[in-house]
Amino acid sequence: MSHPAAVPPATATHFRVLRTVPNYTEAQQVVDALSDARFPVEHVRVVGTGLRLVEQITGRMTYGRAAVLGAGTGAWLGLFLGLLLGILTLIGWWPVLMWTLVLGVIWGLVLGLVAHAATGGRRDFSSVQGLEADAYDVLVDADHFDAATTTLNSKGPNP
Repeated sequence: MSHPAAVPPATATHFRVLRTVPNYTEAQQVVDALSDARFPVEHVRVVGTGLRLVEQITGRMTYGRAAVLGAGTGAWLGLFLGLLLGILTLIGWWPVLMWTLVLGVIWGLVLGLVAHAATGGRRDFSSVQGLEADAYDVLVDADHFDAATTTLNSKGPNP
């Protein structure tokens, strides 16, 4: 059963801008101030405006780095599977853990190399992507807007 706060935007009631702040931390502070005052925060939304995709390049991707990153990912997967299989086995779990770890490293290394080779040199770098906003609007359901305004005004100028 769906929760009333999980209303899709297309069917949501009308919202009004309570505050516009320059960063997400300040938007969280506004919502936290409302929550601390026992305001029903399920009627609040934080909406980023002026969104842009930012890709931070973290380094050059070489076959060696692809192999190391793949081996690391494979090691974690092998460790996880080894722990699961080790719990279910009647023989010692150390051998199971070691074999799954070694196999995970080998498969991860091979798959890392194959994945890097598949790019054909078109993406010889690694990166992390994220969204950034110019500002954040703290919106409140129109039916609760006056109560939210009163709550924030009683908290002081900068909640």
